[in-house]
Amino acid sequence: MSDALSYRPKPGEIPTEPGVYRFRDASGRVLYVGKAKNLRARLSNYFAPLSSLHERTRRMVTTATSVEWTTVGTEVEALQLEWTWINEFDPPFNVQFKDDKSYPYLAVTLADEAPRALVTRTTGIKGARYFGPYPKVWAVHETIDLMLKAFPIRTCNNANYKRAMQSGKPCFAGQIGRCFGPCSGTVSIEEHRTIVNGFVSFMGSQDRKLINSLTAQMKEASLAQDYELAARRRDQVKALDAVLEKSAVVLRDNVDIDLFAIEQDELAAAVQLFIVRGGRIRGVRGWVVDKELDLSMSELIDSIMQTAYTGDARPPREIVVPELPDDADALEGWLGGIANRKVRLVAAQRGEKAALLATATQNAKQALMLYKTRRSSDFVARSKALEDLQEALGMESAPLRMECYDVSHLGGTNIVASMVVFEDGLPRKDEYRRFGVPESTDDTDSLYRVLTRRLAYLVPDGSTPEALPTGGVITVDGEAAGLTPPAEAPSPDEAEDEAGNGGAAKRKKFRYQPNLLIVDGGQPQVAAAARALRESGVEGITLCGIAKRLEEIWLPDSDYPVILPRNSDALFLIQRIRDEAHRFAITHQRARRKRDINTILGEIPGLGPTRIKVLLAHFGSVAKLREASVDSIAEIRGIGPALAEGIHRHLRA
Repeated sequence: MSDALSYRPKPGEIPTEPGVYRFRDASGRVLYVGKAKNLRARLSNYFAPLSSLHERTRRMVTTATSVEWTTVGTEVEALQLEWTWINEFDPPFNVQFKDDKSYPYLAVTLADEAPRALVTRTTGIKGARYFGPYPKVWAVHETIDLMLKAFPIRTCNNANYKRAMQSGKPCFAGQIGRCFGPCSGTVSIEEHRTIVNGFVSFMGSQDRKLINSLTAQMKEASLAQDYELAARRRDQVKALDAVLEKSAVVLRDNVDIDLFAIEQDELAAAVQLFIVRGGRIRGVRGWVVDKELDLSMSELIDSIMQTAYTGDARPPREIVVPELPDDADALEGWLGGIANRKVRLVAAQRGEKAALLATATQNAKQALMLYKTRRSSDFVARSKALEDLQEALGMESAPLRMECYDVSHLGGTNIVASMVVFEDGLPRKDEYRRFGVPESTDDTDSLYRVLTRRLAYLVPDGSTPEALPTGGVITVDGEAAGLTPPAEAPSPDEAEDEAGNGGAAKRKKFRYQPNLLIVDGGQPQVAAAARALRESGVEGITLCGIAKRLEEIWLPDSDYPVILPRNSDALFLIQRIRDEAHRFAITHQRARRKRDINTILGEIPGLGPTRIKVLLAHFGSVAKLREASVDSIAEIRGIGPALAEGIHRHLRA
């Protein structure tokens, strides 16, 4: 038996957040549901060598044909979602969990003469109101102990209750003040029912109105010098506050919503649907949409609604979306016709629904990333993409090695550039390079300088082309390189990869010639790159640029762009290498900016990391701090007049 499972995800595809995972068989049936604090670490255990797995686990992973996961915000949410799905899907390999009955509940027996609160794992008690489920039994008992301080209701069993009724003496809970004693007549049945209703109301809504009311009563009692009553109200407020802090409810019990999260780019969109019923996530759907045309968020939401509510699917009364579409009224009317009741679209901005939307969005981002990774990693798709690029760009052979360049700056300062390398359609991060350009007129000039320096390594005799500009300095991964004398050019030994590793082993890698050279931009950027390529004397390299607005491909000396089909693997590959170059440049630019800011301010005597942090938090940037007066600087906490004068003098020098 082979140890390789065909559906095994790559380690980098699995997120490290808490979540719930599901194994499915070929028919789509859920075989197993599990939870994890770290999904990547947990799932890796299932894909260990089959011989090392327990027999039951080995049988499950070999029966399954796919695995999927849903990330959540906390472990408690993962636990609750796992419980929901185990009850919904009844997975055959979750037998061990079923042996533990189920998750514990807090139940209030409203059908009894004197209702009581109890811990139970069954949900069939007639007339009972349930709260939970809770992650552990101790969590239920802790909640009951806290609630009894605010609402001392009955917790004794029926035998003890009847015995107390006959004897007229309160049970042990009544004697220690944990129950007001309806069994012994200390309070009437009606009074006890009122307390129970308060207990149920707070547990159901967990509204702070009751806490605010008790706080007001505490203050009134204190003013009236009734300190005993004030102390009781104080203890009740503390108990209810503690219950709210420990609550793990996703939404309120009466909330029924469908929540859509969308993550998109120019070519695709990932959608995550969280189906919430009774305040709990009852189901999750996710799919990826290939965008044939440029779609606005409004158009995308329209399309998603038509996909989600077809067949027997009926929308709930409220649907949460990232933003309201332009035709929200019409869409609500259409959804209301399907549901035979009013349906409302809501764009969550704050509160518990916005928090749940953030969790769903996190899943959508993961789904889109996973879709891109798997698509670009597919050998057939990569081969087709390279063949299509060869044909579209008129190349003699497929671009097996591609280099892409992007320039990033901050208002004309901190100019950096990136070079990323793809071989056979896959990234080669060990050959990524970063460049620093201290002085430049614009992006095209920066691009010309960077490519001139990079192409110098491809000149057969290693000399610097005569057309190189004089003066100025360019750096490769932070190492200075003079642009005039060839001897000052940075050796490939000094050029570091993304991980910061250098050495003689990198020398030949920097001299590899690309088949295709890509720049981020349109005609101006392509013209600057063409000039550098022409002046270098290097031949056999195809050049193109990708303009982000319409995802169009520009060739040198061409009046019209090359338009690749929007759902083609070729455009997908070009877009991915461009995005990777942009990411690499931005990351380096931000790191340099942070280092430069700390260096500038760190040179001022008396300024340490804490004061630098306070200054930047107040003024926002060194530029604004430089414009500030001495008096305004001195007003900052921890900055006195003398230090403010020193800061002002140093920055103005």
